[in-house]
Amino acid sequence: MGRNRMGGNGAGKGDLLFLAAVVLLAAYGVVCVYAASYYNAEVQYGDGAYFFKKQLVGFVLGLAAMAGIAFMDYRKLQKIGLPALIVSLVLLAAVFIPGVGRTSYGATRWIGLGPITVQPSELAKYGFVLFTAQYFAKDPARMRTLVGALPVLGAGGAVCVLIMLEPNMSVTMCVGAIMIGMIFLAGISKKGIAAISVPVLLLVPVLIAVEPYRLRRLSAFVDPWASPKEEGYQLIQSLYALANGKLFGTGLFRSRQKYRFLPFAESDFILSVIAEETGFVGVLALFGLIGFLIWRGLKIANRCDNFYGYMLAAGITLAFAVQSALNALVVSGCIPPTGLPLPLVSAGNTSLIVTMAGMGLVYNISRHNDRKKIIGYTK
Repeated sequence: MGRNRMGGNGAGKGDLLFLAAVVLLAAYGVVCVYAASYYNAEVQYGDGAYFFKKQLVGFVLGLAAMAGIAFMDYRKLQKIGLPALIVSLVLLAAVFIPGVGRTSYGATRWIGLGPITVQPSELAKYGFVLFTAQYFAKDPARMRTLVGALPVLGAGGAVCVLIMLEPNMSVTMCVGAIMIGMIFLAGISKKGIAAISVPVLLLVPVLIAVEPYRLRRLSAFVDPWASPKEEGYQLIQSLYALANGKLFGTGLFRSRQKYRFLPFAESDFILSVIAEETGFVGVLALFGLIGFLIWRGLKIANRCDNFYGYMLAAGITLAFAVQSALNALVVSGCIPPTGLPLPLVSAGNTSLIVTMAGMGLVYNISRHNDRKKIIGYTK
C-alpha cells in the first residue's frame, strides 16, 4: 500500500525545510570562506581564491554525498555499526604511521593521500554514532544499566584516546560530549549518567595538567593580555573582531582582522570574521539557522518509529550541536582556545563533506517518517 501510494522505496518527501537549511548554511559557508581567506590565500599561495575553490569542491562533493545517502534505506546501515567503528579506529591510528600521517602546527591529525588530506577524527565522530545507534537498537534493554553501556563507553574512550594523542583536545571533548549525550538519549537512569559524567569531568583538568601547552592555553584564557604576542594573541584578535563588528558589522568582505591579524580566520575562527563583517545581528541570524537545523533534526529523531533511526538522527544532530556550541564558546572566549571548526561553515573539506553526508542521513530518516503519515500509521 505504501509503495503504491508513495512510489520508490516507500518513503515520502521528508523534511524539505531541514534539507534546505543544510544547503543554505553550507552555501553561506562557501561565501564566508572566500570573504575570510582571500587576502591570506593571495599572500600564501598567490591565488586569492585558493581556499574558496577548495571549499566549493567540498560543497559540490557534499551535495553528491547527501543525495546518495538521502535516497537509500538507512536501516541497512544498522549492519555496519561495528565495521564503521573499527575503520574509524584504524584511520585514527594511521595518522601516526610515518609517511602516512601529516603534521601541521605540532599536531598530527591528517592522512595524506597525494595532494588530498583526510582528517580521520571527523569520520570517527560519525563512526562512533553509527556503532552506538546499532548497539542500543539491537537490545534497547541495555540502556537501563551502566554495565549495558560499557561497550559504548569503551568505544568512545578508545576514540578519545587516539584523538588525544594527535593531540586534539577540542575534538576529544566533542566526542566525549557526544558519547554522554547518546547514552542519555538512549534512556539510561540519572544515577547511571551521573556515574559516567562525573569521572569524565574530573578527567578534564588532569588532561590539561599533563600537557604544558594546555596549561599555557588555560593561562591565556584566564588573562590573554598577560601574553598578548604569544598564547593570548589569537583570543585577543578574535575579541577585537567581535568588538569591531558591533551591531550590524563592517560589511561583507570588509573585515580588518582577516588581513593576517587573526590566525585561522577561514577555519577555526571564521565566526570571528563573520561577526566583524555582519555584526551581532548577522551572528544572531546565523545561529538562528543553526538552531533551526538542530530543532528540526531532533524533531525528526523524535518522530521516528524505530529505535535505531531515533538514535541515529539524534546522534548526528547532537554531534552538529555540540561542535557548533564549542566553536562559539571558543571564539567568544568563554572556554580556552582549541582548534575546532564551525560545522558546514569553516574551511575544511573532510568536515564539510562528512557533515553534509550526516545531514543527508537525517533527511533520509525524515523521508521514512513521512511514510507513517501517508499509509496511516499513528504515534
